[in-house]
Amino acid sequence: MTSSADPATSAGSQPLTPAARGALTRYRVIAYVVGVMLLLLLFVAMPLKYLADNPGAMNVIGPMHGFLYVVYLLATFDLFRRVHWSFPRLVLMALAGTIPFLSFYAERRTSHELLGR
Repeated sequence: MTSSADPATSAGSQPLTPAARGALTRYRVIAYVVGVMLLLLLFVAMPLKYLADNPGAMNVIGPMHGFLYVVYLLATFDLFRRVHWSFPRLVLMALAGTIPFLSFYAERRTSHELLGR
């Protein structure tokens, strides 16, 4: 007898393929990285640039966040493609990387849904 909360199944009671599980892992990692970089950008680099007239941190963190956001978009699209979600869901997940703290929430909700926790 199997448990209904089996971590190998998604919310729709369909097992996650190894490819989908890998896409989820990549998405989870990059969602956290992009979230942290966005917080550093907003709460460290921008105040240093505009309040302390020191653009050094902004010149480093800004481009890094931009590059990592593109990686986040690719990981989001890969997960979307593998689990066959709707296009509006893809757009909402993509926008989660642009709003502070929202990437953490989106990652947690997505993980719970797919892993059935």
